Amino acid sequence: MSPMTAPALSTGIEIHGPLPGPKAAAHIERDEKVTSNCLGRVYPLVPERGEGCWITDVDGNRFLDFFAGIAVCATGHSHPVVVKAVQEQAARLIHAGGSDVYSPGYAELCEKLVSMAPQGSYSGDWQVFLTNSGTEAVEGALKLARFHTGRQRIIGFLGGFHGRSMGSLSVTASKAVQRRGFGPLLSGVTHLHFPNRSHCPAGVDETTWGREMALRQFHEIFTTTTPSEEVAAVIVEPIQGEGGYIVPPDGFFQAIREICDHHGIVFIADEVQTGFGRTGKNFAIEHWHVQPDVICMAKGISSGVPVGGFMAKATMMQWPPAAHGSTWGGSPIGCAAALANIQVIEDEDLALNAVEQGEFLMARFLELQTECDLLVDVRGIGLMIGLELSPKVKAAEWMERCFHRGLLTLTAGVNNIRLCPPLIVNRAEAELAFQVMREVLLEMARRVDVVGG
Repeated sequence: MSPMTAPALSTGIEIHGPLPGPKAAAHIERDEKVTSNCLGRVYPLVPERGEGCWITDVDGNRFLDFFAGIAVCATGHSHPVVVKAVQEQAARLIHAGGSDVYSPGYAELCEKLVSMAPQGSYSGDWQVFLTNSGTEAVEGALKLARFHTGRQRIIGFLGGFHGRSMGSLSVTASKAVQRRGFGPLLSGVTHLHFPNRSHCPAGVDETTWGREMALRQFHEIFTTTTPSEEVAAVIVEPIQGEGGYIVPPDGFFQAIREICDHHGIVFIADEVQTGFGRTGKNFAIEHWHVQPDVICMAKGISSGVPVGGFMAKATMMQWPPAAHGSTWGGSPIGCAAALANIQVIEDEDLALNAVEQGEFLMARFLELQTECDLLVDVRGIGLMIGLELSPKVKAAEWMERCFHRGLLTLTAGVNNIRLCPPLIVNRAEAELAFQVMREVLLEMARRVDVVGG
């Protein structure tokens, strides 16, 4: 049965005919005449409204959303508490200019973020700069690290994604297409390998292996190409996002923290995709009991309203007025949305739900791995799950076929599907998503067997 005509597994999913439907097709034709093709849309989907974990398109088709706008909609689509906060703030004041006045909500949101800072050897104050996006947060963090240290070089990791503006693109190394044609980029950037916990050799202690993966690589570059005294910062995602939802081994971040401390290097944790309860912690770096010097934030902070920021130890935030700025960063509506969103995450214990539903999904996909050899790796923490496929099939096909069954997922890395649903997802929705993905993958496996793949 073709994906165009395959039935849904539940009345919760409603697909009324071939996709895209007539209204969506007309809108897509109109859109593509006037919008840049660099957007690279992966779905012929035209959403009209969303509620919780569900999206309804302009033709009335109803989809279960398991990528949440790339891990943005932490509290689901249009959570009533967030909607109310946005509406009330919009009725009072939409814009003030946070770089020039004390914009409403700015201090309140910064206070909240400071209260969430990871614990560690530094017990002093933290300070926050608010932006509109994760890319801007990374740009600001890199500038701060250079200013604070007086150094220029930056160390990132292959597979890492930090944004597409020129500075953030310089430390991004997930796909060649993201960098092709845009050089020269920021000079002085070195990329190291990011180890995958799943690749730890059998019989080897994971923590020992993780430490060795860090210590060996840093020693090699410090003694050959990258003098340690010239390095301003190490920037890393605690779990790689675009790189394929790669979870590093224990010991890796602990060793990097020690290296940074020894050489006076700033440790930047890019928590844009991993923060705000997605892995069961405020920030994913906390799983390794490591305290970074700077944290970049966005995506799940506000469930859809443009808000980002970077938080740093107050001893670092000693740069003069006007050294950095943003016209819209920390807007009144953005701050209202973020404060309401974080409150919902806490009040509804969504970090715990992420752990519970994530463990359920991981267990189900590990079962599927024993049933179908096309699924070669299942990894993740909380509701940040990566599913790696055999080269015999393509993750993009799995994603597309699930779309025609009414399930939204997203590819990542070389041949992976990432699952990052809203943190409010319930057990029935998690089971439904699994069943759709299982049915589609087994159909793909039968086709491979038939053609002798």
